[in-house]
Amino acid sequence: MTLHESQHLLAQHVQQRVALNEEELAAFVAAFRYKRVKKRQHIVQPDFVARHRNYVVRGALRAYVIAEGGHDHTIQFAIDDWWISDYNSYIFQRPATMFVMALEDCELLQLDYATEQRLKAENHRYETFFRVTAERSTAAMQRRIMANLTMDAEERYDRFLKYYGSIAERVPQYTVASYLNMSTEFLSRIRSRKAAG
Repeated sequence: MTLHESQHLLAQHVQQRVALNEEELAAFVAAFRYKRVKKRQHIVQPDFVARHRNYVVRGALRAYVIAEGGHDHTIQFAIDDWWISDYNSYIFQRPATMFVMALEDCELLQLDYATEQRLKAENHRYETFFRVTAERSTAAMQRRIMANLTMDAEERYDRFLKYYGSIAERVPQYTVASYLNMSTEFLSRIRSRKAAG
């Protein structure tokens, strides 16, 4: 995909969330830098500050942490038209605690922290866009935490398929299992039961 096509997709994404005129929209999307990322490449690693907010033009990524014992836990997925970073690192400009890795070859539009701050200072509508994006993300995270606390494993898997079926088709099963806080073997048993039933 060309830079122009990528910027057009971002422009559509932005216009669905905040009303900008043509000049404002052009200035906003021009602030992003196009980046290709290869499958299995990390764009964020622990102990290094996350320098960018990443809009996924095309591809699939996951943010994850590694716990004691070497078990990893998927915190977030991002596919086409989604955002991803280690936001605690990016927002506060402190060392990251998560990995963000490409699960497919990806095309991203990246916005660096200093440029984002400049945009927000220049135009309150840009600030509104980032606020709306953050609010949606916070609400989704709350729903996920509640599901983890109140649903059993099979219910969590059903919910994941209902809302994120397009992700389930694109990412490895072990990453879905780690997102749902279960072992890959347990997820396989759930899937087998459903296939048989």
